[in-house]
Parts: sequence; structure tokens; C-alpha cells
Amino acid sequence: MILLEINNRTIEDILSYKISEVESNTKLELVDVTFADFDGVIFHISNLKDDKYKIRVSIALKFYKDLQEHGADDLLQREYGSLLQLPPEEGYNVTLLFDLKNLPENHQELVKKAGLLKRNCFASVFEKYFEFQEKGLEGNKRAVIHYREDETMYVEAKPDRVTVIFSTVFKDESDVIIGKVFMQEFKEGRKASHTAPHVLFCHKEPPMELQDTDALAGDKIGYITFVLFPRHTSKKSRDNTINLIHIFRDYLHYHIKCSKVYIHSRMRAKTSEFLKILNRARPERQTEKKTITGKTFVPTPYYPEISGTSNK
Repeated sequence: MILLEINNRTIEDILSYKISEVESNTKLELVDVTFADFDGVIFHISNLKDDKYKIRVSIALKFYKDLQEHGADDLLQREYGSLLQLPPEEGYNVTLLFDLKNLPENHQELVKKAGLLKRNCFASVFEKYFEFQEKGLEGNKRAVIHYREDETMYVEAKPDRVTVIFSTVFKDESDVIIGKVFMQEFKEGRKASHTAPHVLFCHKEPPMELQDTDALAGDKIGYITFVLFPRHTSKKSRDNTINLIHIFRDYLHYHIKCSKVYIHSRMRAKTSEFLKILNRARPERQTEKKTITGKTFVPTPYYPEISGTSNK
């Protein structure tokens, strides 16, 4: 299986390139790049008021208001501090501003943090409910994050665990089948690791935790449930837990697509082999052959002698 990167490589590459240009006294050019990420996220890297030494990194998330209810603004202030531009660029939720003339010595660390902008926006809701679990707080309202148009994430904390549920929509029946096989492998994999979280998969109907909600049901709807225990939500482990779980939906659908590509490539290979066999089995065209004297050549039929018989 392939692990997706939690950072955005495009952001890191552009910032690193611009910093290297400043360090080598190379003439700077204006930058204006817009690109997409998973979950409908849009990034925009540009110069502030055409100042080549000031670069903005902006992010637009359709579900940012949901994250703000769970402390996203405070977490970003903690992580990025003076890099945050207030207000953000028009049309975007968060903007980081880099002044290439006044970069600190640890600028490579800041570049890596910029690449984690989407991850850090997502992290606020997990950190909040991990704290609830650690303090033994119960009865808090369940977090509901509409991270895609028809897909939702639910987070709920109890004194002994944190439950994270992703709803996801499969495009067709083949996606459902591959998704079920993929999730079954996750269940089997847990048997080899007693420290792994519980992973449950429901198809068509939402799990019991969502029976009292407006959670969708249908033939192409699936629900993935993670049950995280204190060993997963402790301060020592929570960063890694957030890194892995916030991108799980994308991880699942990425592998569904990869599996379909592999199956199709195998089918094409088998079809190609079958066509070669058919071409070899195709009878030769009957053509009239002439001898050197101009007579028509008729090949003599061959009748193999059958053992155990004799001509009388």
C-alpha cells in the first residue's frame, strides 16, 4: 500500500526555489500559481502588491467555518504566529505571508510548516476532542465537519476513547466491492498489531453512533469508523494519529483507483494475449499455386498410418 504525503510538495518547492533565488542574488520574477488538493481545497501562491520579495500562500476550504467552531484560528495562530496575514487574501480562508528579505535562520522549518497548512487546519477538531478524552469530559456536542459536498466527518469523545467516523460516497458498484475488500484487509491487519485502533466499515446504513442524525443512507454510501484509545490520543502520539487519520478518506479512494487501474491493465494484457492466439489460429488463405511448367499444383493429402491396423 502507498502512503500519501500529508504535506503539499508544490508549496514547499515554490517557496524553497524563491528562497534559493534570494540567497544566490538571482533576479526574482513574479509568481502567481493556483492549484488544487484533495477534498476540494484550493491553494494560491502570489506576490503581495507585486512585491517580488513578499509571497503569499493562501488556502480556501469550503468547510473552514466548521473547523473554526473547533478552534482552527487559535491553532493556526499557535503554529504560524506572525506569518498569518490578517485579513486573509480575498476569496481565501487563511493566508501566510513570507518576507524573503527578512527570513529567520530556521526558514526551512517554516517552509515545511507552510506545506502542512491543510493538515493544520484539520488538526484543530482532533486536538479538541483528544483533550476532552484526556480530561475525562463527556457529554460534549459531537463535531460534524462537512469536508466534501456529500461526505461528512463526525468526531465524538468519551472518557475511554475518541470515535471518528467518515462517511464516503462510492461512484459505482465496482468501487463498493473494492472498498469492502480494502476495509476487510484493515480488519485483518489489526490482528497482527494489538496497538492499532479498531476499524469498522458499514455499507448502506450509518453506524449506531449516527442513528439519531441526518446521516445519509444508500447503496453507494459507506461509513468508516475509527475507535481511538488513549494510547492513540496521548500528547506523545496524537500528532502521528492526526497525520494518518485526516487523510484516510483520500487514502481509501486513491487505492480504489489504483486497484481499478491494475485490474484494467491485467485485463488488457490478457485480451492482447488472446488476440495473438486467435491470429496464430487463423487459417491461411487458399491461393492457387503453379509449377514451373505452368501446371496447377495440388498438394497430396497426408494420411498418417494408424498403429494396430493393416491394409487387406
